Amino acid sequence: LTPAKLGVSGEIRTGEFVVALGNPFLLQNSVTLGVVSATARPGSELGLYRSMDYIQTDAAINVGNSGGPLISLEGEVIGINTFKHIRGSGMGFAI
Repeated sequence: LTPAKLGVSGEIRTGEFVVALGNPFLLQNSVTLGVVSATARPGSELGLYRSMDYIQTDAAINVGNSGGPLISLEGEVIGINTFKHIRGSGMGFAI
């Protein structure tokens, strides 16, 4: 395996296409495509106590995708898929 190249998450822009990799619901090697909906979304806006910023995407992030990479179309890892918002369909977040 060739290691994935790390990108700089601070350089991504709203509207850029991204790919989320993972194993949702134990379905191995799943890939979903989406766009960056927001960058540096404060955790406080999401009801989280941690003062951390998140990348918001509409790429499907489901149970099992957490921990998988969020990848730019240049093939660089720009985040780690973390969670989806339970009240909003199509709202996934990466750190």
